[in-house]
Amino acid sequence: MRAEAAAVAATAVCFVLGVGAGLVVLRGASRPLTGETGLAMPVAVVAGVIAAGAFAVSTLRHRRGETTGMPRWQVIVSHLSAGALTLAFGAVTVMGVLLTAEVLAVGLRGLELGAVGGGLLAGVAAAVGGRFAFGAGVGLRTADLAGLLFGFLVIGTLFAMVTAVDPRWWEENFSQLGVGWAFNGTLVVAGLLVATVGAYIGRDLHRLRGDDALPRIAVIVGLWAAAGAALAAVGLLPLYRAPLPHDIAAFAALVLFLAAAALTTVAVPGRPTALVATSIAVGVLVVVAVVLWLPFGLYAVTALEAIVVGLGLLWLTTLVRVLAILVPEASRPSARRSPLRAG
Repeated sequence: MRAEAAAVAATAVCFVLGVGAGLVVLRGASRPLTGETGLAMPVAVVAGVIAAGAFAVSTLRHRRGETTGMPRWQVIVSHLSAGALTLAFGAVTVMGVLLTAEVLAVGLRGLELGAVGGGLLAGVAAAVGGRFAFGAGVGLRTADLAGLLFGFLVIGTLFAMVTAVDPRWWEENFSQLGVGWAFNGTLVVAGLLVATVGAYIGRDLHRLRGDDALPRIAVIVGLWAAAGAALAAVGLLPLYRAPLPHDIAAFAALVLFLAAAALTTVAVPGRPTALVATSIAVGVLVVVAVVLWLPFGLYAVTALEAIVVGLGLLWLTTLVRVLAILVPEASRPSARRSPLRAG
């Protein structure tokens, strides 16, 4: 009950802060929901900043002693992951508000709100985002992170679709959405989340296998970080500006993800049947999807990309669920000064 009371209090504080900031930012003439002068972007930024702050406060409050007894490298990894997640929760909230505004604008054509109405809207958005982020700060598992990654990819991609300059982008590939900032930003933050998921996977493997496996775990975490960096590069190098670097980054992201997935699967103790079976099934389905696309041309490359990403997320969901069953709750400080060498 104490934790629930704290969450309710955090929600109320986020609402008040959102209303106050909204009143300041949106003062002046009434505005439509979307468009260049619309409410959506200011409200989204206010809610995103407050949600990020709620996660940071919750993390400091509930996980303060988590790094006690850990060597410096382990503390640094923990702090970097917390910083990345703070940014990610802010980005998820921003994209969620923007997508919601686009949907509401279709159903509420002609609606305009002044400072008071916009402030209340900002308060509600900040309360929802803040409640979600505050709860995550209490105890975040690898499975929660994977769900956050999936949700953010869906929200960001849908918003990019809704606001796409070319309505027939899907006839080419998803990279056509990179003409706007929404899809590129989604890929950058998704890359950050992939790297953070990799750090949490490394934490879980260390809790299972101990210090003796640290060099091997470090390689796995490095591959996940590289995959995340490559995915972010896809967003930073949009197709219309840098076609060759964009394609290289996309190919690198795919190869690095596959390498990280393979090594992670092998590193899980006991080779769980569910994980091994899912890995094999996903691999077979990817091959089948490519064959149906390239020689037979049954669908566009956009559909192939959606299938591959969906199968990748399916595998990741299975992995983190298996880890959630196997991994103990308590943190495990390392006795080594470096993850790459003994002593």
